[in-house]
Amino acid sequence: MDIANLVAIDTHVHAEVSCCEPPDLFGKEFDEAADKYFGTVLKKGRRPTIPETIEFYRERKIGLVMFTVDCESQLGRRRIPNEEVARFAADNRDMMIAFASIDPHKGKMGAREARRLIEEYGVRGFKFHPTLQGCYPNDRMAYPIYEVIAEHKLPAVFHSGHSGMGSGMRGGGGLLLKYSEPIHLDEVAADFPDMKVVIAHPSWPWQDQALSICLHKPNVYIDLSGWSPKYFAPQLIQYANTLLRHKMLFASDFPLIRPDRWLSDFETVGFRPEVHSLILKENAIDLLDLRAPASLRSIPGHG
Repeated sequence: MDIANLVAIDTHVHAEVSCCEPPDLFGKEFDEAADKYFGTVLKKGRRPTIPETIEFYRERKIGLVMFTVDCESQLGRRRIPNEEVARFAADNRDMMIAFASIDPHKGKMGAREARRLIEEYGVRGFKFHPTLQGCYPNDRMAYPIYEVIAEHKLPAVFHSGHSGMGSGMRGGGGLLLKYSEPIHLDEVAADFPDMKVVIAHPSWPWQDQALSICLHKPNVYIDLSGWSPKYFAPQLIQYANTLLRHKMLFASDFPLIRPDRWLSDFETVGFRPEVHSLILKENAIDLLDLRAPASLRSIPGHG
């Protein structure tokens, strides 16, 4: 990443539309419910493709970390290929990093995939969504995947708290919020101290749990995605200004929350000026180890 020329780094951006596979309309009602919940603004009547998303961020000089969400076991919906995201990142390495997503139900086969994506495609982290994937993050079936991530000292992002996915659907679409209670990440962070654990989103209604875990475990961060900052709990802003100022990350949840809105509201809700650069860019640089010499990083086999 050409960090000197980026005004910020968005650490939570979704790959929504594949360019190499036809759309999987199975479970489309989940997308429609989420769009209604978030008030998503759709251009061209659909969510953006990966190239359209990259161009959106390039115009704003904002770096991005992009990933899909693999919830094939729970929803039966085909994921966007991790390799596709990684190839776009290789072609846009000045401002984009690829994370991968692997359903924990894939166990040791998932671990094999994780290793291949890291060593052959230069993937720099992973995304998990306990509610969509239908399991607690500390379920031992996920541990073979975590072992690979920890071996390479990479970050893993975990959805936490309420889920816009399933909100308003009959029975919440069958999705269970209990899987995304942050306290289950405390055990993961303790068992894998070499894996950076990112608790995604303000973790309502369990915000204090997330703050406590982040304060207690050196390898835990919080990303501020999925909510406009004007809706953040006061204690989240308080800790971002003080004890956890080096562990909070700018993140939008694009395209459900757009960075323009997030950044505008961020300026007005009480974040101290001295923490702005930390949250918007510096903490992400540390999380992603972007200052390390290239010779010390895994070199992708593509691009």
